[in-house]
Amino acid sequence: MHAHLKSLDRRHLRLLRDSIEQQLLSAPLEQTRNRKPLERSPGPFGATWELRCGPENRFRIFYEVMESERQVWILAVGNKEGNRLRIGGKEFVL
Repeated sequence: MHAHLKSLDRRHLRLLRDSIEQQLLSAPLEQTRNRKPLERSPGPFGATWELRCGPENRFRIFYEVMESERQVWILAVGNKEGNRLRIGGKEFVL
């Protein structure tokens, strides 16, 4: 995932961290307007949830929740423009 963050503009990293803390610390499995379960995971990441954040909700944080351990695993972070999603320099068509 480090490569995913390196591919993003550095000025957005704090926003991503703040969004993760605000949205995923207390109720990561609660569906909201910007947090939802996925029907299928983009790429080979295996995430079952997506968090949308940032200007125009352009960032996507894909995650998995381990309820028994009370952990949230961030599996991928990407930038969405139109129907294209870029994660770690690779493009995925949605």
